[in-house]
Amino acid sequence: MQEHVCIIGTGSWGTTLAIVFARAGQNVSLWARSRDESDALNTRRENLDFLPGIAFPLTVHVTHDLAEAVRGARICLAVVPSQTFRDNIRQARPYLGSDQIIVSAAKGIELGTLQRMSEILRAELPHIDPAHFVALSGPNLAREIAAGLPASTVAASPDENAAREVQQRLNSPLFRIYTHNDVTGVELAGALKNVYAIAAGAADALNVGENAKATLLTRALAEMTRLGAALGANPLTFAGLAGIGDLMCTCHSPHSRNHTLGERLARGEKLAEIQSGTHMVAEGVTTARAARALAAAHGIEMPLVEQVHAVLFADKSPRQAIGDLMGRGAKTEFWGIG
Repeated sequence: MQEHVCIIGTGSWGTTLAIVFARAGQNVSLWARSRDESDALNTRRENLDFLPGIAFPLTVHVTHDLAEAVRGARICLAVVPSQTFRDNIRQARPYLGSDQIIVSAAKGIELGTLQRMSEILRAELPHIDPAHFVALSGPNLAREIAAGLPASTVAASPDENAAREVQQRLNSPLFRIYTHNDVTGVELAGALKNVYAIAAGAADALNVGENAKATLLTRALAEMTRLGAALGANPLTFAGLAGIGDLMCTCHSPHSRNHTLGERLARGEKLAEIQSGTHMVAEGVTTARAARALAAAHGIEMPLVEQVHAVLFADKSPRQAIGDLMGRGAKTEFWGIG
């Protein structure tokens, strides 16, 4: 089989990456969970559920056969929700070889284990050198990228050669990839920004103003940096594309499903109602639970995460959450970061 890029997952981001890499000249195998889904995607040549109106390039082949998708691929990307990431990797494990580069493009923290995606890869793929694991994260709204608008992202790996190979093979004029070596920071930033996007959506719906929105974003950045530093991340990572870049993008865009969820909560809708009416996953919901537990395990204060968690799971009103945040005791600006 001709060498190709394998993408596991046919959601909006997986489909977008398949389209982007194919436009850049790659042969792409896109794995779907069922024969019916793969047949429909191959026949229609577009993903009507997630990216209607965006045609597949000729070099995108959809298959329900995981062995076929993975075989011969130098780079395999897992682009699935964080809470199903482990199950998908376990399914792919028999077909993944030690010479392949495995890229995680999921943004989240697994509930229960509190593991990041690269930690799941280490646990589930012991036959593959962790130097072959890469995290892909940045300000990447799928619909914009699929529509051909320019964007950048970060490929992070403990091994510079693996990150550079992903960069060189998948870089394109409209999708610029930067390399990084701080996997912990890149993954935490990508996961946590979804929690803060829920807060940002609620703030926008409540018309709290630009001063408050700026405060929210900068305090969110301080929070994620504080947790990241405690877990060994480089604080400068949070000032980059995977940190403040993704934070600004997700917290401002009407295309962000987490931002939209926050808006709807602030307008009085209940979480269960919102979730039952969409097939898209708002990762910030589960990440709020995981981040809160992770912060508690390491003794890190994350007041924004606490308040989002209370709004999501304790029926607290977003307006009351804002009041409680504003009424906290006085602090120095960079407390806990040093």
